[in-house]
Order: sequence, then C-alpha cells, then structure tokens
Amino acid sequence: MPLGFRDVPARVTTGAFILHSGLEKWHGNEEQAQGIHGMASGAFPFMRRVPPTTFLKVLATAEIGIGAALLAPVVPNKVAGAALTAFAGSLLAMYLRTPALHKPNSVWPTPAGIGVSKDVWMLGIGLGLLADRARGGDDT
Repeated sequence: MPLGFRDVPARVTTGAFILHSGLEKWHGNEEQAQGIHGMASGAFPFMRRVPPTTFLKVLATAEIGIGAALLAPVVPNKVAGAALTAFAGSLLAMYLRTPALHKPNSVWPTPAGIGVSKDVWMLGIGLGLLADRARGGDDT
C-alpha cells in the first residue's frame, strides 16, 4: 500500500532523528562506546561478551538502517513500524531494567532516566505504523 500523506510527518521526523543518532555513533570514540555498552550490558548481561567498539558499530548500523527505512517511501509502514517498534521496545526494556533510570516500583523516570524514558514516543509511532491501515482505509 502506498505511503499516505499522514504518515510522512511521523516517519520523516523519527527517521531523521534515528538516522542522525546512528551516524553520530558510527563516528563515536572509545569513551562513547564504553558508556553506551556499559548501560546496555547492565540491563542485558549477555552483551558483556561483545566488545564495546563492536557494540557501538552494530548499534550505529541498526540505527542507520531503521532511520533509512523510515525515510524511504518505498518501505511499507508495516516493515518500518516493525523495525521501529522492536528498536524502541529494546530501549524501553533497558530503561525498565536499569533501576537508576526510574523511581522504585514505578515506571516514572528519575532525572537520570528522562532522556531514555522519552523513547516511549518511538514505540507509539512504531505501533501506529503497524496498526495503520489494518482497518483497510486509505488516506493518501
């Protein structure tokens, strides 16, 4: 199904944001790699086996791919939405698994967690893209 006009704002803003983030990480240094890897491996201990610089490159590649998919009008909403939902879901899982990012026994963020908690908007957009046109309507 062709990309509807109403899909463009969410896909362009989210895609550009994620693409930019991936490009920044692609050129990241050892200190950035260690910081991001430390946070991720704290939430997902199996990631400790991955070297920090490798982790940063893989994360950068994923972000570049997801950002590009969101920006490419030939990529269907369901595909772009699935990628965005999976990505945002993993970020929110990391948020919930890192006690310092949210208040005890709560989903509400601590000051340290505000930046990550805001990734919930990406989950909402991803789910919206997945649900879009499930009803069979066309709003191009």
